[in-house]
Amino acid sequence: MDRHTLSNGRLGAAIKADGAELCSLTLDGRELLWQAGPEWPRHAPVLFPIVGRLKEDTLRHQGRTFRMTQHGFARDRRFAWEEHTPTLCRLSLSDDAQTRALYPFAFRLELIFELDADGLTIRHRITNPGDEALPASLGVHPAFLWPLRDGVPKEAHELLFETDEPAPIRRVENGLLSPQPEPTPVEGRRLPLSEGLFTRDAVILDRPASRSVRYGAPGTPAITVSWEGFRELGIWSKPSGAPFLCIEPWHGHASPADFDGEFADKPGLLHLAPGAMRELSYRIAVG
Repeated sequence: MDRHTLSNGRLGAAIKADGAELCSLTLDGRELLWQAGPEWPRHAPVLFPIVGRLKEDTLRHQGRTFRMTQHGFARDRRFAWEEHTPTLCRLSLSDDAQTRALYPFAFRLELIFELDADGLTIRHRITNPGDEALPASLGVHPAFLWPLRDGVPKEAHELLFETDEPAPIRRVENGLLSPQPEPTPVEGRRLPLSEGLFTRDAVILDRPASRSVRYGAPGTPAITVSWEGFRELGIWSKPSGAPFLCIEPWHGHASPADFDGEFADKPGLLHLAPGAMRELSYRIAVG
């Protein structure tokens, strides 16, 4: 089975086995999710076992080096179906010879998608079945239509955070985390959206005070993304006029530009002891 569709009459969602990727989210039949056009060929990829890039795309572990490209391999692997009902599905990915050639750790990653009357909750469970500590990052990358409705200007859209966000933000340069923070473009709780916001790549809140953010414009649906277990938040679009906006809860980020050490020492990772499990989740509510 290549994909499974969830529906409750009002909301619909479709999930692909390839990458366990959410590829459609509809409200009364109208699409809200970016449909993987030529500007960017994905919908909502899962970022595992890294978020962003490693320096020189190289993972170092106990004297060995492994090639690990941006955002890791999970988004390009086929997950196994474990369960599927009209409003829930569960998929899994475990280490094998192919993953160990890139990432020398045992792992199991499960994604559970559950649709209810008001939204979609996605839970991510990382388990360490191995006999050494598991260092990893996990991020999500859903891309929503921008504008959300034809005829609504992109500049009419905004993000409204749960609480004020006065802390400086981070940027990436050449794919790596820049060393210096910079003043936030968030005005209290409000971030006005414009294409110019992304001329220097993503806006990264590396310690957001909020655990939710509301996206929308007058005359469009309101989409609220909330999260648990994730620590950072990325906001991204291509600055070339691409009609999507990504709201991305992360646990981890690109390597700092000056970091070239052991992968296990990379800032931003989570570390699971043998036999341990960690759950991180986010929710897309539509109103």
